[in-house]
Amino acid sequence: MSQNLEESSMRTIRQGGFLTAKIHQLSGRFLGGLLREHRLDINPAQGRILFVLWQHDRIPIHELAERTRLSKSTLSLMLDRLEAAGHLTRVRPETDRRTMLIKLTGDDGGLRRKYFEISEEMDKIYYNGFTSDEIDDYEGYLRRILDNLTRASQT
Repeated sequence: MSQNLEESSMRTIRQGGFLTAKIHQLSGRFLGGLLREHRLDINPAQGRILFVLWQHDRIPIHELAERTRLSKSTLSLMLDRLEAAGHLTRVRPETDRRTMLIKLTGDDGGLRRKYFEISEEMDKIYYNGFTSDEIDDYEGYLRRILDNLTRASQT
């Protein structure tokens, strides 16, 4: 009897977090390989920062940290490297000297185009065999999970 109860409880263990972690790990490794293969001088975390800046240039560091979900210490190190490589710069607006904005330099040497090509390649791999509706559902579930985790981390 206790074995059946134990087997029953084993079947109800959900693996969403485990699978998400494995997907994150494997996709990061794969993306890193594609970035190297295409001879881009950035890593996946730096790509995430640039991706946000390509959508919202000249944003405060705290907003960039929030949008990338990177810790401020990790973000600071990545910004140092991206700045040294000439991809971005830190600027202080004259109206508020306490604020530090992150700004693209404007000379990315085609980096943005290449990065988006690689992102499209990753999407094809991720969603191979999925219908458009399945992709929409999946991404909706991921947004809900992210919202749940964000709310839980703020309490």
